[in-house]
Amino acid sequence: MSHSVELHQVGMTFGQTRAVGDVSFTVEGGEFFSILGPSGCGKTTILRMIAGFLTPSEGQIVIGGRDMAGLGPDQRPTAMIFQSLALFPLMTVWENIAFGLEARGVSKAERRKRADELLKLIALEGFGERMPGELSGGQRQRVAIARALAVEPQVLLLDEPLSALDLKLRQHMRAELRALQKRTGVTFIYITHDQSEALAMSDRIAVMSAGVLQQVGAPRELYDNPATSFVASFVGETNALAGKVTSLASGIATVETSLGAMHGKAGPGVAAGQAARLYVRPEALVVSAKGGDNRLDATVERIDFEGAFALAHGRLDDGSELVASISSTKLSDAPSIGARASFAFDRRHAVVLADG
Repeated sequence: MSHSVELHQVGMTFGQTRAVGDVSFTVEGGEFFSILGPSGCGKTTILRMIAGFLTPSEGQIVIGGRDMAGLGPDQRPTAMIFQSLALFPLMTVWENIAFGLEARGVSKAERRKRADELLKLIALEGFGERMPGELSGGQRQRVAIARALAVEPQVLLLDEPLSALDLKLRQHMRAELRALQKRTGVTFIYITHDQSEALAMSDRIAVMSAGVLQQVGAPRELYDNPATSFVASFVGETNALAGKVTSLASGIATVETSLGAMHGKAGPGVAAGQAARLYVRPEALVVSAKGGDNRLDATVERIDFEGAFALAHGRLDDGSELVASISSTKLSDAPSIGARASFAFDRRHAVVLADG
């Protein structure tokens, strides 16, 4: 059985620097859980504390119902895959996979049997006698995962393992990692700064900023209902309109902006009189010559063709920019460059969040 991982008010201080502050969340057993945030936000520090490479300054880490205080990396039911992969270049693929088993005194025959089973699991059957240098980047990635799985961890910790791969291979490996996690049932805790990676693979995501946990939720929940301005701006592309909340009614906030009153769903803690921002996704904006609810008139400056869709950039009267996503099938109806158009959106597809 895979294990759950619980963090209870975990903090980490390096000298005068507060790297992680009072973080609490629970990862369910068998879950694919990602920690998402920009560089320096504390996500790798959290992973290293779970693994036992760092001791928290305060708080408690519990894995499978057991407090990990005082237990080193070799005493925890975890395995970690680093960004560098760290495969041994002078060992064959199967020897790399079985290395942890050799350290535990497992016989050569059993090690080879387990390595072959894992090679089949990662779709590299027959590659056991090859050297790491003979493999592609994606194949080496899979070998590193197999090596971690060989010691039968209950929790697999992955520190930005796809960051060195090119875009196409990264997208392919996302699907492979997700499928592998579902096949094995092992709890995955995955560190990334790539929002699309986290959204595509995760059951749930914890969003971090400057050592502070901003929000934990399912990908769609974070995208549609961000709890803080940071989550709204970091997870996915968005447009933001600054203003002041003038009223609240039936969960809808009215925000007075320099371009007029706008309406959107009220986020957590939003109150009348507050400085706030209204966030609306590019795909929620409808570009046309006609008006509508929450209408913003702008001059179309350019339209960037992206294949399946295009991005229409509009310049508002206050000098700020709006970006709307238009399906390629509807490009023929889009306003021409230089034309005036309305960028309108439904209040149900926008969220109002307090500044800060």
